[in-house]
Amino acid sequence: MKSCGSGPCHDSKWLDSSAHHVLTQYIRIMKLHRSILEQRLNKTGVYRSQHQILTTLAEHSNASQKEIAEYLNVTAATIAVSVKKLEKGGYITRIVDQEDNRYNKLCLTEEGLDVVEHSRQFFKNVENQMFLGFTEEEFQVMEGYLERIYANLSDITAKTTTKKEDS
Repeated sequence: MKSCGSGPCHDSKWLDSSAHHVLTQYIRIMKLHRSILEQRLNKTGVYRSQHQILTTLAEHSNASQKEIAEYLNVTAATIAVSVKKLEKGGYITRIVDQEDNRYNKLCLTEEGLDVVEHSRQFFKNVENQMFLGFTEEEFQVMEGYLERIYANLSDITAKTTTKKEDS
């Protein structure tokens, strides 16, 4: 097995930096949070991507598949299989749009609404436990840091998009 030795793949200063440690901790937190939520969602028989569709429908009743995709920032084709599975599972129904019968509106069934309500309560409990002991001032400081990180990452996206357009 070949070792990197020195060079860009073995930058010990970067690996030991505070920024790298914070990023590593953030990733660990996100993975643990996701794992806790997925364990709960798996018990409902609804996968995470399907659950996102259900919660979006709870917020935007009678939306079309295309509208749901737009709310979730994905293509309609991306959610098509999930929508079919949710319909087959009895979580949603399709209703023909009265204004244009070429389109269907998606609606939560009682079972779908029940999954959303129970999950929201679970999410709230996880969130309360996750932030146990934090003060309002700490939340404000943390929010400021996260907004700065988001803005910094958005700048990378903007620069990458600009470079592609200039090519």
